[in-house]
Amino acid sequence: MTENTVARTVSTHVVGAGDDAITYDIHGDLTEATVDRPALFLFAAPMDASGLALLAARITDRPVVTYDPRGAGRNPVGTADITVEQHASDLHRVIAALGVGRVDAFGTSGGAVNLLALAAAHPDDVRIAVAHEPPLAEHLPDRDLVLAVVADMKRTYAEQGDGAAMAKFIPFVMLDGPVPDGYLDGPAPDPAMFGMSAEDDGARTNPLLRNMPATLAYRIDVGALRDLGDRLVIAAGVESGDTLPARGARAVAAALDVEVTEFPSHHAGFTDQPGYPGDPAGFAARLRDVLD
Repeated sequence: MTENTVARTVSTHVVGAGDDAITYDIHGDLTEATVDRPALFLFAAPMDASGLALLAARITDRPVVTYDPRGAGRNPVGTADITVEQHASDLHRVIAALGVGRVDAFGTSGGAVNLLALAAAHPDDVRIAVAHEPPLAEHLPDRDLVLAVVADMKRTYAEQGDGAAMAKFIPFVMLDGPVPDGYLDGPAPDPAMFGMSAEDDGARTNPLLRNMPATLAYRIDVGALRDLGDRLVIAAGVESGDTLPARGARAVAAALDVEVTEFPSHHAGFTDQPGYPGDPAGFAARLRDVLD
């Protein structure tokens, strides 16, 4: 195995039709999947397949599958809220369409929440499930404050549109530590601070906000997930501090009586972004170690 990227054939497929059409990509040859080294399904939410490209290119010992979650990327656009259960059903449909039996799965952020739902509902879909930084509020001491902030963000989106809502989301997701009392008492942030317009264009198709509050408010099936034993890995980045996704990972691990598995870098450490460098090579190496 190598940390270098390798160019492989990528084929694009669609499962389902209409609003239920889900686009996914196969990197490499599915016939190379084995029982001991199955295909690896990499996904996030609402991030689409393009965000997993650097990681996929560094997993060279098996075929890799990526996809666009419902409402994002190449999939149909809508305005209705999207549930975790819908995402889990979509993941199940993609895995069935692959026709290679169990897969290894890595889900990050909202994708980690969706993976926990998939693993509980369809445990035979996965050999090993790695849930990286699920931003879940349920087992946090500040659960009610987290959900109040999300509810405020959702109202802002409905009333003022994308820029105003995202101006609230960005500082919230960067918050290091529990939500303080009075967090919502201050003035609303100016979208211009984040290079966004305050003008409401009328669109309500943002997949991130369509996934709220469902993603953060989701309640895991503790019993079903405990039954997976060491097939389930809860992971967090060593640089993620006390941001909500890392706190969510630790809270889920505590609820399941398992240890958190550390991964390199931060919440998006599997990719590289200007001003927010990650460690795709180190991340891929750690993922390979966990799966092996």
